[in-house]
Amino acid sequence: MTAGELAVLMAAVLCCIGFAALVVVLMRVLDSLKALRFEVESLRAETRPLLQELRVTTSDTRAVVEEARDDLERFDRVLGSAEAISGAMAGGSRMARAALSAPMIKTVALGTGTSRAVRRLRRKERKAS
Repeated sequence: MTAGELAVLMAAVLCCIGFAALVVVLMRVLDSLKALRFEVESLRAETRPLLQELRVTTSDTRAVVEEARDDLERFDRVLGSAEAISGAMAGGSRMARAALSAPMIKTVALGTGTSRAVRRLRRKERKAS
């Protein structure tokens, strides 16, 4: 066997060893891909119910937020009405106070003066008797 033939034989053996190593590596990659597919399917099976529950919860939350927004708008209208009524009542009470305070003071003063006068007259009548 010549050196050229020996080199060709060695190259063929090295190619076969390389091809065998490549086959082993590809088999390992295939096994890893199968395991990965199984894990992905398992993850999908676990997350589907969670995603469905999240959709339902999001829908419920959206409905609650809409209801709260409607209630807030209604409350805003009620608050505006209450402020308007309060302003009207404050104006009315100021007018009533202004209109009734002078006559009320005069009536109280008249009653106080009258009661003092009656007491003085009674004292004089007691002293005179």
